Order: sequence, then C-alpha cells, then structure tokens
Amino acid sequence: MKPKLFNLSSRYQVALRDHLKNGPQGNFKSARRLGAQALTAGLQTLELAKLHESVLVMQILPTCPPRSRAALVKQAGAFFTAVITPLEDTYHSAQQATAHLQSFVETLSQRTVELAASNMELRQEITQRKAVEKRLKNSERHYSQLLKQSDHLQEELRRLSRQILSAQEDERKKISRELHDVIAQTLTGINVRLANLKKGAAANTKDLDQNIARTQKLVEHSVNLVHRFARELRPTVLDDLGLIPALHTFLKGFRKQTGLQISLSAFAEVEQMTGERRTVLFRVAQEALNNVNRHAKASRVNVKIKKRDGVVCMSIKDNGKGFVTEHALHSKKSKRLGLLGMRERLDMVGGKFTVTSSPGKGTCVLAQIPFMDRGTPPRGGKAH
Repeated sequence: MKPKLFNLSSRYQVALRDHLKNGPQGNFKSARRLGAQALTAGLQTLELAKLHESVLVMQILPTCPPRSRAALVKQAGAFFTAVITPLEDTYHSAQQATAHLQSFVETLSQRTVELAASNMELRQEITQRKAVEKRLKNSERHYSQLLKQSDHLQEELRRLSRQILSAQEDERKKISRELHDVIAQTLTGINVRLANLKKGAAANTKDLDQNIARTQKLVEHSVNLVHRFARELRPTVLDDLGLIPALHTFLKGFRKQTGLQISLSAFAEVEQMTGERRTVLFRVAQEALNNVNRHAKASRVNVKIKKRDGVVCMSIKDNGKGFVTEHALHSKKSKRLGLLGMRERLDMVGGKFTVTSSPGKGTCVLAQIPFMDRGTPPRGGKAH
C-alpha cells in the first residue's frame, strides 16, 4: 500500500464507521472531505475502491450480524460514492469507475447474502447432527437397559426353574414317604392278618369274625388314604360337580385338619366358566389357604367369589400376622414360589393376581379372571 493511501486508511475507517452509526440519514461531509484529501494526495478512484473494500470486508462486516449486512453494504456504498465525487469532477473516467464500483458493491452484497445463507444451512446441519447423536446415545442407553433386563429375567427364570424342580422333588418325597410309611405298612398289616386268618381258620373259628372285621377296617383305611392322595393330586368332584362343590369338599377337610374358621360365598354362574379357569380358581384357593396355614397364624379366613364388570373376582382374606409384600415377591427364597405359582396360573388364562398385606393387618389374595372370552357363549347357552 502506498504511504499516502496508508495514511488515509485509518481516517477512512473512522469516518465510515461514524457514517454507518448515523444511519441512512447521516450527511456526507466527512466523505467529501476524505475525497478532497485523496484528490490532493493524487490517489485514483480504483485505489480508493480497494481501500473501501479492505475497510468494509476486513474491519466492519465481520462484526455485523448476517441479516444486517446487505443494508450496511448499501449504506457504505453511498458513503464511497460521496468520497469519490471530488475525483469525478476532476477525472473523466469517474463514471466508468462508479459503474464498476456499483457492480462490485452489488456482487459483494450478493456474496454476503450467500455467505449468510450458507452459515444458516451449516448451523441447521450442525443442529440436526447433534439431535441425531443425542437420539443414538438415548437408543444405546435404552438397548443397554433392555439387555440388563433380559439378563435379569433369564437369571430369574433359571432360579424359578431350580425352585420348581426342588418343589417337585419335595412333593415326590412326601408322596413316597406317605406311600411307604402309611399305605405300605397298612397293606403289610393286612397281609399278615390274612396269613394268620389262613392258619387259624381250620383250627379255631372263634376269633375269625373279629379278625375279618379288623382286616376290613385296615382295607377301608387304605382306600381312604388312596382317595385322599387322589383328591390332593386332582379332586374328581371338580370335574364331576363343579368348582363350588369342590371348594366345599376341600374346605371341609381343611377345617378338620387345621381348625381354621373358613367361610365361603360364591355366585352360581361361576360354573359356566371353562374347566381350565375353574381349575385355576380352585388351585389358587388351595395354595392361598395352604399359605395361610403355614405362615399366617390366622384364626379366620373368608373366601368370596363374585362377578363384577364381566370379571370373576375371588378373594381369600385372613386375619393373620401379615407380611411385607415387596420383600416376599422379590425374595430369592423358595417360599415365594407359592405366590409366583398363583400368579403364573392366572397369567395363563388372561387373569390378574394381586396380594395385599402389611404386618399385623392380615393378608388378602385377589384373583381376577375374565368370565369368558369375547364371543364365547356360556356353557349350555348361545352366543348373542
């Protein structure tokens, strides 16, 4: 840059900034004064144009908001036109330079607008990429949580499988022990008595009737034991007569065995449910009452079966010691298998299982099953 042009540069920048601050209504005295100084210094219009471009692009536009640049460039162009006015009066080529400058200003304005649009597009792309990155991170966390849940459920399934196998083995041991200790011994006694009867029948008939009566009692006792085992495995009255008679029979024996006071109330239409659903209700009642006997230390139990909004609701409520349900449902001990078994049975028929309890306030087990599937007619009836 020429020394004269360099000396004019700082004054040009200050004057242009002052003019831009005043807005379109500002006067052009400082511009014309700069033009006179440039003319005195022997500067050409092209040199002033380069100076104007340098000051505008390097010093002013970078600090200006993109949306205001076009207006600012136009206002600066008017200032430059005033600057070169003294030079136009002296040089005949001023008109050609002015036209060139106007084209230059328009091009610069267009480039400024394009640059602003490019910056806006770039910001939008950056925002979109950040949003995609955020969604990817959220998705990664979600799948990580699903994986942890899957691992937990698999571990839970393995633990429940071990508990079921253990429960099955315990039940087999119990049946085996009962068969060996009770029925086998009874049958052995019968066999011994029959052998004695055979030996004594020819020699002495005096005690024959008495021995036969005793033997008959042993046989009757064995038959009753076999019937009891059969009822515990699968009560025939449930299939032959229905849910309510089966519950009455079970509760009658349960009262004698435990001494609990048990009441039962049910609506007759419950027998219109499918056999599978009535079996589920019977097993849930059976397991719930066994839990009461084993853990609750209760003296009274109320069993109620009613229909509400197309759903059969069976509640088993006791006045026992109660427990903290969260601990029982999430405990790793095998005693939770009874609660889980009831819940699984109800899940198989589209039912719902809930247990409400707290220490010292008893327990209420609630089983809810749809009365029938939509579109399925009741037994002995027609669909409407």
